[in-house]
Amino acid sequence: MRVCTSRKPPGDVPSLRCAPGSRRALGRWRRALGLVTFASPYTGAQFPDAYGKELFDKTNRHHFLHSLALLGVPHCRKPLLAGLLLASGTTLFCTSFYYQALSGDPSIQTLAPIGGSLLILGWLALAL
Repeated sequence: MRVCTSRKPPGDVPSLRCAPGSRRALGRWRRALGLVTFASPYTGAQFPDAYGKELFDKTNRHHFLHSLALLGVPHCRKPLLAGLLLASGTTLFCTSFYYQALSGDPSIQTLAPIGGSLLILGWLALAL
C-alpha cells in the first residue's frame, strides 16, 4: 500500500504529496508502537504467583511511561544525554523486575536502584 506518491493518480483524485519529514515521523511512530506492543500485558506469560502478576503489571506501566518520555527526547537541549539516561535506566529498572515477576528469583533485583537513579537523572536532563 502506498501512502505517499509524487505521480498524479488517474481521474479527478488530487495527487498525494509527502510533507517534509513525514516519513521520518512515521518511522518514529512505528518504533514507538512496536515497543508498546512488545511490552503489552497480554503476552500470555505464566506467573509463579499473584505477586508476580502484580509486579509485571506495575513494571509494564513504568516501561510504557518511560517509553513515552523517550518521544520527547529530541525536543530537549541535550537529547543524547537524556536519551541515554532514560533508555539505560528503563532497561536496567524494568528488566530486573520483569525477570523477578516471570521467574520468582529476586537475585537480579540489585540492578533496580541503579536503573531508578538513571531514570531520575534522565528526567532531570529532559527537563533542563
